[in-house]
Amino acid sequence: MFGGGVFSDSVYYLGRDEGVSFDFLTQWRVSLSVDQDSKFGDVSAVDPYAVYAPGGKGLVEWGSTEWADEYCWLIDAERPGDYPVLARAHDVGGWHRYDMSTSEFLYRVLADADFQPFGIAQYDLGTTFTPGSGDDE
Repeated sequence: MFGGGVFSDSVYYLGRDEGVSFDFLTQWRVSLSVDQDSKFGDVSAVDPYAVYAPGGKGLVEWGSTEWADEYCWLIDAERPGDYPVLARAHDVGGWHRYDMSTSEFLYRVLADADFQPFGIAQYDLGTTFTPGSGDDE
């Protein structure tokens, strides 16, 4: 299992205790805090969804790209064990749902050039993984 880090210098993957930049729990807590802050009104950064709050239904981001694509799990407390991937490309708009495992989705992003709009294989960026430093930067 990979911890947090960067695949192919482009796909950012959150892990546990990998420093602030790649720490899954820290990023989720910040997103939840902003999503629930009433001074921002009823607008959510993951509209039409909300950021997942315990006991509810919503999105939890686990990855992104340097192009501002977002990769999330849709979590519903009433459906434990069912975590479809929702992804949004910065220039395509709207959420795309994938009923597959996170590892399959990530593999397709990295290796399947036809996995559009998210596949990056056509850019020939190599197959590298740089782990998060674990620093609190």
